[in-house]
Amino acid sequence: MASTAGTIGWIGLGRMGEAMVKRLLKAGHSVTVWNRTAAKAEPLVEYGASIAASKQALSSCDVVFTMVSTTDDLKEVLFGAGGLVTGSAKPKVVVDSSSISQEGSAEIREHLEALGVAYLCTPVSGNAKVAKAGKLLTVSSGPKALYDQAEPFLQAMARKVMWVGEGELARVWKIAHNTMFGVVIQNLCEITVLAEKAGIPRHVFLESINDSVLGSMYTRYKTPMLTNLTFDQVTFTPKLLLKDMDLGLAAAKSYGVAMPAAAATRESVSRMVGRGHDNIDFAVLLAETAKDAGLELKSENVKMSDGLEA
Repeated sequence: MASTAGTIGWIGLGRMGEAMVKRLLKAGHSVTVWNRTAAKAEPLVEYGASIAASKQALSSCDVVFTMVSTTDDLKEVLFGAGGLVTGSAKPKVVVDSSSISQEGSAEIREHLEALGVAYLCTPVSGNAKVAKAGKLLTVSSGPKALYDQAEPFLQAMARKVMWVGEGELARVWKIAHNTMFGVVIQNLCEITVLAEKAGIPRHVFLESINDSVLGSMYTRYKTPMLTNLTFDQVTFTPKLLLKDMDLGLAAAKSYGVAMPAAAATRESVSRMVGRGHDNIDFAVLLAETAKDAGLELKSENVKMSDGLEA
């Protein structure tokens, strides 16, 4: 990656990937994209993106970003049939922003580096709306010199970028981050139901939490959804949250760390998945918690800011 003016390839155009590519394009970078469902790539053309006919067509790019769902998905787009690095030509760098295990990431690093391809782990904090607003946090690990080269690209997509060390440490960060992500929504749903059942209007209680020492970007951007029950506006599904809770507990076991709050939350999320909640936002946990308490929720139809206006 000789300079920040180099060409960028991108694999994976889910909710997050699409928003992040738009930020790169808005910053003036040249981006060529590939997605398993080609129709998802087409809307990006009007923003200035080019569409690659295949994953291998991105091998001429200086750096290729990947944003997929699982370790197996990442292995498939890199090393599977027609994968990015399976041809004679290969990109200089792969920067992966997927949420995958530390062990899987280390295996991928070993394979890529054996092929002469540099590898940087760069998971992010934030959902697609956060990404669209340019308020992501990116956290990277791998060779520091490689991070320094990639940093301008990352800054185009984020409000803050960080390097936490060598190897797969950014994977540990992301696993810890998303474990807290689950524990916080579990607790927020519990206390919101408690307050509402006692007689405090839901939007009033959530506003008070947001303006207290306990408020955060997270509680603020979930507040409109929790107030108006707009769980169909999906940011992150229960199944994906369950995957990340499992990664968190597996990491805790390997490092000998007790995480009782995370363990209880994992079971709550598992039950939510077992009840058939699929293509819906994980914040539907509020409705499940209310149901357990004998409380029937209704939308309050209150217009509230989530603080993420671009």
